[in-house]
Amino acid sequence: MSVTIRPADKRDVLAVAELIEEIERFYGSTEIQSLAERQAQVEEALFGAPPMASALLVEDETGALAGLAAYSFLWPAAGSSHSLFLKELYVRDTLRRQGVGAQLMKELRAVAAARPGCSRVEWMTDHDNPGARAFYKSLGFAEFDGKIIYRVDTSTV
Repeated sequence: MSVTIRPADKRDVLAVAELIEEIERFYGSTEIQSLAERQAQVEEALFGAPPMASALLVEDETGALAGLAAYSFLWPAAGSSHSLFLKELYVRDTLRRQGVGAQLMKELRAVAAARPGCSRVEWMTDHDNPGARAFYKSLGFAEFDGKIIYRVDTSTV
């Protein structure tokens, strides 16, 4: 199947907000925000002043949204350079195992390489997600054991 990968624009807010519900359910969430809340968050994150994130979108042959790669640039990375941090890579099940995820990873690497001062692409996956781990391994990426991740909710600060 042929797909198109392109940067998100404002006309995509509703479709991305709808896809986020699918992503949340994929990860097992049962409490989903309203569509209006998700739309407002997508609008702010991708198109606020300044935007907090960027996204590459996958469209299938019909033009329907079939996946996304959400990312941000972080500083500092190695030395005084910065990195592209991939927060979410998701492809609808109808297109999985057809090379779409690999195309997204290739495009993300091109985005990073085109940005002056960007020295690397970084991402995480859960230890208990063997499918994602196998996917990244199939692309030749090795797991990195050097970091421990911490997380705290802002409501507990």
